[in-house]
Amino acid sequence: MSEESQRDRLPFEPKKNRKKAAKTPANPSSTAKENPQQPNQKPESTAVPEVVSKRMVSRIALFCGIPTALGILTFIVSYVVVSQQWLKLPNVAVVLVSMGFFGLGVLGLSYGVISASWDEEIPGSKLGWKEFTTNWGRLTSAWRSAGQKD
Repeated sequence: MSEESQRDRLPFEPKKNRKKAAKTPANPSSTAKENPQQPNQKPESTAVPEVVSKRMVSRIALFCGIPTALGILTFIVSYVVVSQQWLKLPNVAVVLVSMGFFGLGVLGLSYGVISASWDEEIPGSKLGWKEFTTNWGRLTSAWRSAGQKD
């Protein structure tokens, strides 16, 4: 595989495109007897490695958890402010502020996944902007190639 195409491929993406499997016979138990899997043979894994998934979860907790917590805290703080009669807050203001925080939480969820380094050996930066641009480019090229196949 050329170095250029290897850089475009995700680290956990399979190296070969899989061909469509032939139609299976009506009796699946007969194929298991005919083609037993070798005990030492590992199926090709396309799952996200554990290191990368932990990195994604920690970023999701940061970029999604904080805005979501602030959205919930908006209701609590506004209740205290109104019940203690410190200020008269319009309901619309409370709803709009909380919706803004919840919206940031949704964006943070996506950003947390895409900004994580998808390479097992490279942890990535704190905010992950470089990783975000790299992974966003990978996603858009995958979407374009999938659209061309259809």
